[in-house]
Formats: sequence, C-alpha cells, structure tokens
Amino acid sequence: MIGLISATAAGAAARDRLAAAWPDRTRVYEGRPLADAVRAACAECEQLVCFLATGAVVRLVAPLLGDKASDPGVVCVDEGGRFAVSLVGGHAGGANELARAVGEVLGARPVVTTATDAVHLPGLDTLGLPVEGDVAAVSRALLDGEAVALRAEVSWPLPPLPVADEGAYTLRVTDRLVEPGAREVVLRPPTLVVGVGASKGAPVEEVLGVIEGALREAGLSAASVAGLATVDAKAGEPGIVAAARRLGVPVVTYAAGELARVEVPNPSGAPLAAVGTPSVAEAAALLGGGELLVPKRKSAGRPATATCAVVRRPGRGRLAVVGLGPGARDLLTPRAKAELRRASVLVGLDQYVDRIRDLLRPGTRVLESGLGAEEERARTAVAEARRGQAVALIGSGDAGVYAMASPALAEASDDIDVVGVPGVTAALAAGAVLGAPLGHDHVSISLSDLHTPWDVIERRVRAAAEADLVVTFYNPRSRGRDWQLPKALGILAEHREPVTPVGVVRNASRADESSRLTTLAALDPATVDMMTVVTVGNTATREIAGRMVTPRGYRWQEGAR
Repeated sequence: MIGLISATAAGAAARDRLAAAWPDRTRVYEGRPLADAVRAACAECEQLVCFLATGAVVRLVAPLLGDKASDPGVVCVDEGGRFAVSLVGGHAGGANELARAVGEVLGARPVVTTATDAVHLPGLDTLGLPVEGDVAAVSRALLDGEAVALRAEVSWPLPPLPVADEGAYTLRVTDRLVEPGAREVVLRPPTLVVGVGASKGAPVEEVLGVIEGALREAGLSAASVAGLATVDAKAGEPGIVAAARRLGVPVVTYAAGELARVEVPNPSGAPLAAVGTPSVAEAAALLGGGELLVPKRKSAGRPATATCAVVRRPGRGRLAVVGLGPGARDLLTPRAKAELRRASVLVGLDQYVDRIRDLLRPGTRVLESGLGAEEERARTAVAEARRGQAVALIGSGDAGVYAMASPALAEASDDIDVVGVPGVTAALAAGAVLGAPLGHDHVSISLSDLHTPWDVIERRVRAAAEADLVVTFYNPRSRGRDWQLPKALGILAEHREPVTPVGVVRNASRADESSRLTTLAALDPATVDMMTVVTVGNTATREIAGRMVTPRGYRWQEGAR
C-alpha cells in the first residue's frame, strides 16, 4: 500500500490525481497533523508519496527510519508537480521505481540519485536474488570501474554487469552454503527444488528438519530453494504447507501418475500403496529435470513421517525478441527499453544496434552482423540463451513481422524462456502518416522473392485483389528487383479503379520521412525503394482533405459514393 500525504491545496490536487489513478494501491492520510499522518503511513504502508518539500519530509521521517532493509520507500513531489524525488529506500523500498511511476501519472520528472541507477548499472540488491556480503564495497568497485571478477558456479541469466575474469573484488553466483569473503558478494539463484513426502499429520518441525538437514549436509543454501514439490494428494498437508511458508517458497504438486513414470534410484512400496506412486520426494524433485544432489532421505522421527530429496535445475536462459519500432525513439516502447537494459547479450543487425546502443547498460555484450545474416543471428541468439544468458534479439518494427522472431523461434526449443516484445510496424507508422488507410480489412505482402518464390507472392497479391483488401507492400523495389512492384500493381488494377488512392511513405517516423498520396494509375514505381512502404486502398478507400481514408464499414462506403 502507498500512503499519500499533502499539506496544501495544490498538493492535495496532485495527491487526488494519483489516488484516482491507483485506487487499489493508495491510501490518503488527511485531517490530522503532518507528523501524525507520516507516523501512521509509515506503520501501515510499504511506501509513501509526500506532496511536501524534501526538507520537511526528512525531518518527519528521520525518527521513524531503521535500516535499508526495512525502511519504506519515500517519494517527494514538489508544490508545482514538476519533480518526483526518490528520497528514502531507493532499492529495497522501491522508491526509485515509484518515483518513475509517479512521474508518468503526474507528468513530473523523476529524480533518482542512487549511484547505480544514475549510471544505468543494475544494483546488486535489485536483481531479484538473495544477496549476501559486502554489497556496498563491490557496488562501489563496479561504479569506479575497478576490476570485479564474476565467479558463476551455477548458470543464471543475470543482467549486464561490467565484470572481468579476475579482480580484487568478487561477485559469486552459487547455491552452495558458503560465507562471503572479504570484498565479495554472493548471489543466490533459485536453482534448488526440494521434493517432499509426508505422512498424514506430519509436524512442520519434522518436515522442515529433514529439509534443512539435507541442505546443510550437502552444503547447499536454503536461500536458493525455488520451491517444494510433492504429489497432488499432499497439496494441503499442513506440515508441508507450513514448511513452505517458513522457507518463503511455493508448493508445486503433480499427479501420482506423472510421478510414477519418473525413474528414481530409491522407489518404495509404501508411497505406492498410500498415494499411487513408488516415489514422491525423488520423483517430484526430478520431474522438471535436473541433477539429483540429495537422494531420498527420511526425517529423524520414530517412525519417520517425512522424506525429502534435492535436485539442482539448470538456470534457464532468457531470449527476448524485441521490436524496435519504425525508427523514431519515441515509438520505441517502454517495455522494449526495459528488455534492452535487462539483456546481458544483444544480438542484431548492425544498423539497428546503432539506433539503440546508447540505451544499453555497461557490460552488455553486443553481437552484431550485416544484412543477409538473419538465420545466423537467430542461431546465435538461441545459442547464447541456452548458455544461460539473458539475450535480446532485436528487429525493426515488430520483430514478429518480416523480422527476427520467426527464424529465432524456429530454432528455439522449450529449454529456454522466450519473451516477445511487440513494436510499431512500418505499415502502422506509414498508415498514421497517410491518415487511416487500414480502417478496414487489410493485408501486408512482401514483394521480396529472396525468401518466397514469386509465384507464391503473385498468388497472394491476386487473392488480396480479388478479396478487395487494402494492401501494404513491404520491400517493394530495389536495384536488383525492379519488376515485381509494377507486376503487383497491375494485378490490383485488374480489380480496382485507376483512381484508387495509393499512399507512399519513405522512412516513416524518421528524420528524413517523406510521404505522398497518389493513385493506382499515377504511381511511378521508379520513385519507390526498399525504405518505402506502399499502401494501396480497396474499392472503398477515399482521399478526404488530403488524407487516405478507408471506411470502417460498407454502410459508409455506400454513403460516400
């Protein structure tokens, strides 16, 4: 919950705007002295937005602060609503992200002074992993450009970090039970799955005891446990549920038939008779794959009422297929920017990489290549993800439209996580420039026969012509392909009037954008190149006030005739 506090009419107006935007996330504190309001908000909310001067907020919250791990995230908004200042709890309290979110709602500029955020380095305490050791010293070394060695004992898709093979400081990624050394930070990725079996009524102390004992004796950290796994019949077993709650992890359950098909080293007749599978702990831990680190072991009770087994699952790499939009920076979506900053490896066409290089965080490894290497880039991106990296594969427009998503997903399998990030396509950008040519059913067709035989392209153009669809031509003409566009226009002319509107947009949304509206009969194909999108209207498309408009329905079509 976010507490909202104000002192003036202007502050109250901005406060109410935020409350209206986030009705389920905010609580307004009013009608009491400021000190009492702040005290109540700190006790009841995880974050505060104070529409007050920073000095006043400092004096009010200072007596209430404890440490970085427990302090609330506090954001100040000035009287004029110009700035949203992250004051306290930038990382742990989420104030930095809150300042950005408040800025988006109120039109205020977020002010974040946390050192790592200021230079676009991910904070070691913001990676979503348990962290131990000298976080301040290692973070300072990263900021100062000192050598920080990465020791990744288990693979995990980390964001980009400027690390080296050797250095005076160390960033260690491990699920082992180790104490951080001097100048060292240990990150605990959630690589361990604990399979659990329990008799009815097994006490939580016994379930938790066998789990903690197994981890300790194997030299594994409980902070790296991703979850407990068991059979469906034990989904509500109080001892298992309570153990998971204490460990702060979820319980995942599987049907007995699924578990019975898993080969295990220690099957038993007891669980087969009780729940229908010869193994619960080992089978549940192994079902998602991985390496069995701790075979089934029993709890210390007499009789034993709980069993467990521990499996290490490899860190799954992450492939984000990112659409960069048509070229203008303000048409690059916030989600795309976030994925670019998250990726430790960027794969893309060199000219597209140049467009967004300034958005990459320090330490991002860039793998770029020239035109015509689409399949090679797709294979490279998937291979890097399979190595456990966080990869962004970029394409212009939307990466799923005549771009990199298709070859990448054809190469990928279910051993990596894939995220698609949509982008504004060239057809949409050109359509916005022309007016509303895509107001009814439409189709996009690439005239490049490098990947598609011309007879297939021609059949598609003819089908679109006969179906009276608005057609957007991608890749319409190049120096080596100068006959395809006239041929396609001729096919459309068999079904449409010579005065049918045609929109021609070159470099839509870029600094050298140009556009013109012509007709099917008047279009000169020689004026078109590969940077151009050609949109041909259907029989209802009209030029209205210099804009190309296709009506949404045929009733309008009849009225426009």
